[in-house]
Amino acid sequence: MVSKVAPTNDAPTAGTAGDPAARDDQRPLLGVFWMLVTGFCFVAVTAIVKYLGDDMPAAQSAFLRYLLGLVFLLPMIPALRAARLSPRDYRLFGLRGIVHALGVILWFYAMTQIPLAEVTAMNYLAPVYITIAAAIFLGERLAWRRVMAVVAALLGALIILRPGFRELSPGHIAMLGTAAFFAWSYMLAKVMSGTSNAAVVVGMLSITVTIGLAPFAWWVWVTPTLEQLAWLFLVALFATGGHYAMTLAFAAAPITVTQPVTFLQLVWAVLIGAMFFGEPADIWVIAGGSVIIGAVCFISWREAMLKRATARAATPAGAPPTA
Repeated sequence: MVSKVAPTNDAPTAGTAGDPAARDDQRPLLGVFWMLVTGFCFVAVTAIVKYLGDDMPAAQSAFLRYLLGLVFLLPMIPALRAARLSPRDYRLFGLRGIVHALGVILWFYAMTQIPLAEVTAMNYLAPVYITIAAAIFLGERLAWRRVMAVVAALLGALIILRPGFRELSPGHIAMLGTAAFFAWSYMLAKVMSGTSNAAVVVGMLSITVTIGLAPFAWWVWVTPTLEQLAWLFLVALFATGGHYAMTLAFAAAPITVTQPVTFLQLVWAVLIGAMFFGEPADIWVIAGGSVIIGAVCFISWREAMLKRATARAATPAGAPPTA
């Protein structure tokens, strides 16, 4: 699963000239609405996977979720057929498929091991990893404010995990790996977005992840029931709907408006965990998740401000912003 709190390559980034966020037809309330829909969809995904539990191996659940979700690629077929991909493109798409597949397996496994709220809170670490990786591998400069935000986010993770004060389960380790693999996948997507359009990037991800998950699923295969298949199709439906709604949210309003709304995902996860799965609200998880979300919002705000400043510097004096 991709990061739920950072803008993806499929969505415009707020604050830059030429982006929807810089136009006069911005509708903040509409952006907030679509981000609320995004949060609902992603929390529905985690709740359904939590409900399915470990009756089906994690790798098989992940494979069936992506296999059933291939139906949503039908509108992308013309773009995929028209794409002229180089051998390098295929290698990068293949590598991203493997990396993302590993992250998905770990995520599905973590859902069966630790409370829903902890999975949701720790998933916010992916944008933090992305910030670190961008500085190391893409040469992006980190100002001291962003460094402090990264440090704060990592402290938030420590608040959630509380090593030395409680035993860490394999699910916690899996979520740390999940965020790392998803961050790696995002970085590859960022590289590929320079040569391929969004439909191709998204479509190839679904195809390669399905292929990458197939051998893992075959190794642990158990015959699924029709009910399990129906639930996993709903997972695919909500995941696709969530990404689409997030794209609409970023197009309708600046990221500085929509990003704080993602905090509600943690609130909903706590409520659903308590109401349907008997998971008591953990004040440490809420506190640590709040710190991480605050850091991610700050990082997103700084990115938007820097891009806006860069766009203004590149615009000749007196020239209107491009549309």
